[in-house]
Amino acid sequence: MTGTEQLPPVWKSVEVPCSVQRAFAVLTREPTRWWPTSHRITVEREAVVFEPFVGGRWYERAADGTERDWGRVLVWEPDRQIMMSWLVGDDFTSIEDDALASRVRIVLSALEPERTLVSIGHVDLHRHGPIAAKIRAVLDGPSPGETLACLAAALEPAQAPR
Repeated sequence: MTGTEQLPPVWKSVEVPCSVQRAFAVLTREPTRWWPTSHRITVEREAVVFEPFVGGRWYERAADGTERDWGRVLVWEPDRQIMMSWLVGDDFTSIEDDALASRVRIVLSALEPERTLVSIGHVDLHRHGPIAAKIRAVLDGPSPGETLACLAAALEPAQAPR
């Protein structure tokens, strides 16, 4: 076993003030609304899309219509979890080879009827080969925290007008 095969996954979690069903719906149907604008592969991102089925694409569409895959949906269990391959390589550029893609797993757990724990894990990082440790180091920093903070903000109840 090489050193990269021993890389532990990176997990980040956030509690959100809504049901598991609402969290899953916003997470998967409205990713453009909450995905950090700084996390992009295209120059001018217009949308982030999850195709809602195993084998579906997880991709970014630019304003000019260009699409760049971030991965493929590997697990799709509504209101429970999704897992995608992560087609991102060195310097966080798009890669084409799924054999070199780690996995992103998102798990939703009901804490109360209107309180959900959303956990995002970057797993199987060893698949990135020689750049795996570098990618893990970056992921273990603030980036997944920023993503979850944006999701949590999108799930906050609307403020009543004064």
